[in-house]
Amino acid sequence: MNLANKITIFRIVLVPIFLLVLYSNIPNNTYMATAIFVIAAITDTLDGYIARHKNLITNFGKFFDPLADKILVSAALIYLVEVGKVPAWIVILIMSREFAITGFRVIAASEGITIAASPLGKFKTITQLIAIPLLLLDNWPFHKLNVPLDMILIYIALFFTVLSGIDYIYKNRAVFDVNDI
Repeated sequence: MNLANKITIFRIVLVPIFLLVLYSNIPNNTYMATAIFVIAAITDTLDGYIARHKNLITNFGKFFDPLADKILVSAALIYLVEVGKVPAWIVILIMSREFAITGFRVIAASEGITIAASPLGKFKTITQLIAIPLLLLDNWPFHKLNVPLDMILIYIALFFTVLSGIDYIYKNRAVFDVNDI
């Protein structure tokens, strides 16, 4: 197993640790859980960089890297709904897009088509990975400025989540056989 794939597995392993710390009663658990989330988010960039620059791209990485991201983001967003920091409808839309695009990619792969991440999809991920720590930390330090940057970013993330989903499907609509509709 190459280094990029080991980093991806590490990100997946961090998810239950993130949740255990988040739900624990230890002092400063939210800060520690947020640090774990940020470390996991950084590994997303790191494993991709290593895979591309050292030519370590594998089928394992193509499948598990985006899956690891979805697991991490979904876990955090579900927790944020549970504690009342994010409306459920936002999380439902974000997760619905993720399921839809994952299914779409599976269909494309069955036809021998690989759908690479788009700039819109990458921007969606970046905004999600910045919004979530702000939401976990009650908008620190921006709450002092009375700027709801956490909510602004989650709405921006939602916008790019929906837009990138539409973009993926539109640009790759040939994956769907017209006779299937």
